[in-house]
Amino acid sequence: MNGKQQKTLKAIFTDPVSGTIAWAAIESLLSAVGCELIEGNGSRVRFAKDGMIASFHRPHPAKEAKRYQVREARDYLMKLGVTP
Repeated sequence: MNGKQQKTLKAIFTDPVSGTIAWAAIESLLSAVGCELIEGNGSRVRFAKDGMIASFHRPHPAKEAKRYQVREARDYLMKLGVTP
């Protein structure tokens, strides 16, 4: 995990939940921790690791993840045992 991904990890676990985290940074972090990216229809994307799957819609037209998406990413990372 590089420095930018570590910053993203810290931002995901910061309260109150930020609405300014770029979705691409979250995708990069999930890939760095070993998640497989599975493209779906339209903006649907899934991440899979160790039999656990998280499903998201990429935000559009904005590039920033919505607060609920950041919370879902946090929950998924905690299930995987990844914390800052």
